[in-house]
Amino acid sequence: MTNTAARASVERITDVLVIGGGPAGTWAAISAASKGAKVTLVDKGYCGSSGATAPSGTGVWYVEPDREKREEAKASRYAMGGQLAEHRWMDRVLDRTFENMNKLGNLGYPFPVDENGNPYKRGLQGPEYMRLMRKLVQRAGVKILDHSPVLELLADEHGVGGAAGVNTQTGETWEIRAGAVVIATGGCAFLGRALGCNVLTGDGYLFAAEAGADLSGMEFSNAYAICPTFSSVTKTAYYSYASFYYEDGTVVEGAGSKKGRSVIARNLLQGKQVYARLDQAPEDLKPLLRVAQTNFFLPFDRRGIDPFKDLFPVTLRLEGTVRGTGGIRVIDDTCATSAPGLYAAGDAATRELICGGFTGSHNAACAMSSGSFAGEGAAAYALKLGEAAGSRELRGLSSQSLRDRQEAGAAARTDEYVRAVQDEVKPYDRNLFRTEKGLGDSLVRLDDLWRRQREAGVGRTAEGVKARETAAMTATARWMYHSALARTETRGMHKREDFPTGDAGQHHRLISGGLDQVWVKKEEVAKERVSV
Repeated sequence: MTNTAARASVERITDVLVIGGGPAGTWAAISAASKGAKVTLVDKGYCGSSGATAPSGTGVWYVEPDREKREEAKASRYAMGGQLAEHRWMDRVLDRTFENMNKLGNLGYPFPVDENGNPYKRGLQGPEYMRLMRKLVQRAGVKILDHSPVLELLADEHGVGGAAGVNTQTGETWEIRAGAVVIATGGCAFLGRALGCNVLTGDGYLFAAEAGADLSGMEFSNAYAICPTFSSVTKTAYYSYASFYYEDGTVVEGAGSKKGRSVIARNLLQGKQVYARLDQAPEDLKPLLRVAQTNFFLPFDRRGIDPFKDLFPVTLRLEGTVRGTGGIRVIDDTCATSAPGLYAAGDAATRELICGGFTGSHNAACAMSSGSFAGEGAAAYALKLGEAAGSRELRGLSSQSLRDRQEAGAAARTDEYVRAVQDEVKPYDRNLFRTEKGLGDSLVRLDDLWRRQREAGVGRTAEGVKARETAAMTATARWMYHSALARTETRGMHKREDFPTGDAGQHHRLISGGLDQVWVKKEEVAKERVSV
């Protein structure tokens, strides 16, 4: 039992505990089970329907094992990502993604076929994909606990050995002892109302840091997606077919370029509404676009808008590290972290090794491949421990005081804290267009916000889960901005207004960590990663 809580309502012992039920978590669970491990998966929502992938279509970095095609694929985002990716990791992800996508087809995923009858495997429909993944997880003998968010990890002097949380529907507390734990909790979108991101609040980052693990690439965290003002669907790829206009019908120059989001943001900052129309889409492609991303068109259809013909107002919605690349640092090929017994996968882990400081379809590929790597690694680690995992004297690692009941007024305070952290990360002139003064001023307020949350008690309740989410968002913002201050250049998606160009002398990664005192240090990039 943890020494920080009363006896949990539900107790389990397992070999591998997977936290998160999205693509990375489900692949981790299946892979760990395939190695003979007993696996339990806990999900904040309902495994198979919560998270960013479940309600959406997603592109996949699927490339045939042809040398020329693979080299072209690796080079496609290498420069854009600031030359921080590693070729060996890109090769590993391309290989495992190719293998896993083919496996999905064999297991029943309904890939569309072209006119020659060949399956198209460069994309996945979230609902079908995650529905199948849940079935495969269950078929593998994995125990799933839905609506069961984690409140803290458990550990002893040897490393991480489980987690404790609460079922938000029944109110029952739970504790799971495990030989190894995989964090696959996704990134942090700061409750910015992007579709599927309501559960993505950076929890895994906080859990990992509390266990002593560090993070990498947190400056690459200012991803904003083009989105209709009346919709939560953020599918920026569709806007490659768009032209952008002001209300009077004149063209917004530069909004359709590679720097288009910055152009749109600057106009919005000046109070100028920007409109879009998908008038660059070829006629024969329009039906295919509808089939590929059905939910993209639903908000338009409900309002009687034809996005191919009619203008509609757009905004930029913060997706943070969900479409960024920063996350928990992994130290070897098994996706182990610097905390013994703890592994990280998917958006919870850094994706710098695969795509540097700018991403795309790499995220979906990274989720299924890193999930597989982490599941296999965690299983091997846990099986070496054997039955010893169940008899360890574990303690809770929460940096906040966890209590059996929530304090009076806690919900109102949590709402206040959420608004406060959003005020620092959502504005374009603080997060997208960064300056030393803006980052520094935000950190003064964020550090104070962190101290206030640290002093408040958190109940082992559904309301306590929200408080822990808010603490995770605050911690994530602090790692982001401290890293952004340390990178005095513009590289990847990280943009410094006061340092608008790249600096060859800063071709390194930034590792960060710490709770009350955040630290940042450099990690050099191997020379082989530069040669493309």
